[in-house]
Amino acid sequence: MKNHLKILLEYASIISLAILLAINYHFFIIENDFAPAGINGIATMIQYKTGFSISYFSLIINVPLCIFAYFFISKKYGVRSLVFTLVYSFVYLLLQQFDIDHLKYDAQGHDTIFPVIISGVLSSFVCGICFKNETSSGGTETVSKYISKIKPDFNFFIVTFTINALVAFASLFVYSEKGVINYKPVALCICYCFITYFVGNIIIKGTKNACKFTVITPYPDDIIKEITTTLKHSATKILVRGGYTNEEKTLLLCVVNKHQINDFKKIVEKYPSTFSCSETVNETYGNFKQIK
Repeated sequence: MKNHLKILLEYASIISLAILLAINYHFFIIENDFAPAGINGIATMIQYKTGFSISYFSLIINVPLCIFAYFFISKKYGVRSLVFTLVYSFVYLLLQQFDIDHLKYDAQGHDTIFPVIISGVLSSFVCGICFKNETSSGGTETVSKYISKIKPDFNFFIVTFTINALVAFASLFVYSEKGVINYKPVALCICYCFITYFVGNIIIKGTKNACKFTVITPYPDDIIKEITTTLKHSATKILVRGGYTNEEKTLLLCVVNKHQINDFKKIVEKYPSTFSCSETVNETYGNFKQIK
């Protein structure tokens, strides 16, 4: 029963994200004459020039990609991506049938950066959550997933950057009128790409940032006692031997919250012959409880 409820909630989330992306394009992107990133940017320019709906373009491109994903990536990924594509395309097509111009953000050529910011944040939110839940919002994401599966070391950033650069360059001519070159859509496309990358990266990596300390010391028990008492954390002890002195010491591994970094440093500084280094942890997992 719980498993069925979990699956139902997951698909409800996918449908909600697809609806949000369709609203985002209809209310903030199309109305302000700029092309966003990736395949959807190409679809946006085609609709601007020919009137051919983004909905149909999405179906033509993404349905075959979802079928491909079903057989060559994973069945789960393919089915979820197909659901997203169908809902997104249907909702966008439906929005085009209603007279809801009063709900759109039409900057009328002034302060267009604001709808770019809104649309960039919404798109990155959708794509980030989809990525974390084994779903594709379409286009280059499916291609990226496949390439990373068969060739993990390949830097897909090059492909993404190339596509986005071509979209930005093409928008220079698509949105120019009467032979007058208009650089504004290029700048808006670049801003959109930056916002989606920045926010999407935060969503994918997570917000549970922490700090991992590695400590080599002859006083492990004393340090652990202070960490336990003061910071309500513990540490993992590993016996190590110095490469130069050949002396046996203890290596401590401890992960603390960001606001506890200075307190941890003060504890370590009290002990002689103790070396410590730290690194940022993007996200923590597991069910370890803090010491009470």
